[in-house]
Amino acid sequence: MVKDSDTKYWIIVASKDHVKTGIAEGIAQACHGKVAPLKRMKKGDFIIYYSGKQTMGKAEKCQEFTALGEVVDNDIYTFQVSEDFCPSRRKIEFLHTHDVSILPLISNLAFIQNKQSWGYPFRFGFFEIVKHDFDLIAQHMLQR
Repeated sequence: MVKDSDTKYWIIVASKDHVKTGIAEGIAQACHGKVAPLKRMKKGDFIIYYSGKQTMGKAEKCQEFTALGEVVDNDIYTFQVSEDFCPSRRKIEFLHTHDVSILPLISNLAFIQNKQSWGYPFRFGFFEIVKHDFDLIAQHMLQR
């Protein structure tokens, strides 16, 4: 995955069940459907989903990177999911990957500055990471 220097790499936080639905639909949503995070991405950028939980609203931990994909265009659109929920979305081409635990990677990830409180960065729901961190996570997710 060789990209130009303008390529950015993003982490999006969502429960594993929501990530798997997004993969099936070829879309990304961030921060409960907010448009602002999606506006920061552009065609050719890469995303990695991190899932702290298996299912939204339930306690069962996941603590895995659960999807990796490339932003395919510069379009953001809304989709009426229910009467009171119309989230913003982006089209993503997801790669075939394996879910990977974050635990063995923590000490080597630059975006985790405090290794004891490693979950802190994920509280924001969406953030940019450096290429080194992306490459490390992607390498593990793409292994057979």
